[in-house]
Amino acid sequence: MLGKHILGYLPVQIARAVVGFGGVAILTRLMPAEMYGQYALALAAMHITAMAFHTWLDAAVARFHARADERGQLASHLATIYASFALVGAGVLIIGGMALWLAPFSVALKSALGFGLAALTLRSLLAIGIESRRAAGEIASYSIFETANILGGFALGIAILMATPLGAAGPIAGLALASLITLFFEFPTQARKSTSGKLRKRRAMVYFAYGLPVSISLVFEHLLSAGDRFLIAGLMNEAAVGIYSAGYGLADRTIDILFIWLGTAATPLMIRALEKDGPEAARKVAGQSARVMGLIGFPAAAGLALVAAPLSTVMVGEEYRAGATLILPWIALAGLMKGLMTYYFHESFILKRKTRWMAAIMGVAAVANIGLNLALIPVFGIAGAAAATLISYALSLVACAALGRSLFPLPLPWLDWGRAACATAIMAGVVYWLPVSGPALLVLLAKGVCGGGVYIAAALALNIADCRSWLGIAQGWLRPVEASS
Repeated sequence: MLGKHILGYLPVQIARAVVGFGGVAILTRLMPAEMYGQYALALAAMHITAMAFHTWLDAAVARFHARADERGQLASHLATIYASFALVGAGVLIIGGMALWLAPFSVALKSALGFGLAALTLRSLLAIGIESRRAAGEIASYSIFETANILGGFALGIAILMATPLGAAGPIAGLALASLITLFFEFPTQARKSTSGKLRKRRAMVYFAYGLPVSISLVFEHLLSAGDRFLIAGLMNEAAVGIYSAGYGLADRTIDILFIWLGTAATPLMIRALEKDGPEAARKVAGQSARVMGLIGFPAAAGLALVAAPLSTVMVGEEYRAGATLILPWIALAGLMKGLMTYYFHESFILKRKTRWMAAIMGVAAVANIGLNLALIPVFGIAGAAAATLISYALSLVACAALGRSLFPLPLPWLDWGRAACATAIMAGVVYWLPVSGPALLVLLAKGVCGGGVYIAAALALNIADCRSWLGIAQGWLRPVEASS
């Protein structure tokens, strides 16, 4: 079942990959480093604000949708969620607008932050609907709306950047417009589902009590991954932020896309299994998820580190390349730790509904990261920021794994992880010693194709995460196509 769900969410992850790589490749060629730094700062502030004030609603939708559906209370569940969003969203717009008006920022940065405020509000409203679809197992409709929003935001953002003088605000304006267009098609269905429901204040408080620690945890986690941009801006300059963000984005987005893909498929299955069949059923799904994370995550992190130089040369503008090559291997390893922590070990806290502990761990990690950045950036520059991120994620991963096992023990598939590490080592050896030279694109393609082929062969030989069964699933999907042709 997990394999089918993972393949079902593949279009969304392809869209994220296109935007993740394409955004860095195109924007670093259209924007000077200082402008890209302003864009990165506005995007980080937008995500932190959304996580602080709106993500608790997404968390509540994901965790309580199955229970509300089982009890025939879905309409009231959705009505409560949307009423809560209206109240919180209005407050965020008013207070955020006033704060932005009073802030002593440049006109360019204020413009980017203003569009970010609009984008986060529209995206958060859209996220409730598509998260409801994911929680209900409506994979096709979830994928359609999410893919359309991701690709639409990217295309519109590039168009606005090139056609208007908005500068750093252009790509963010595209995100806002894409969310508005997607809402026009998605929201009416959710509105009909919630029409017969009523706001339940007590239920809203339960949702808030559960979701607030999740939001706080995600804010701290985002500060771990993006807070260093603000410190780099203060200790260095906005151009350094742009260079650091370009290299960070190449590595982190690639790893993050993979883990979001797996988490998107596995989390609702775990929750439904827990609600319907009990803890052991949820652990069974979790174990399958962990094995697949090792299968995909280990070679992805190693592969990025091995092709840092040609990847940076191909994907980012010349002004950014040296810095991107320098930090990419560090961020690739940090991204692997982040993915395992966020999309696997955090599930212990979510399934047990002990999200305050998760928030506490991430809070400590965020504070440690700030301290490490303050100590390392003045000495090592952007490399110090990358090292601080790696150390902080290592500490938080160990803490989450240890405390999570005392709350809701999840399987640790050491055998499959060992096999994945072995196959990754074989791939790394081949890629490292591959005798290829020439243009960066040729080197990247040669190492990517060769490394990928070697790893796939090794993974199938070792049958990591029962990956041979995926071939049967894919063949089953292709038979109707062959029959129709």
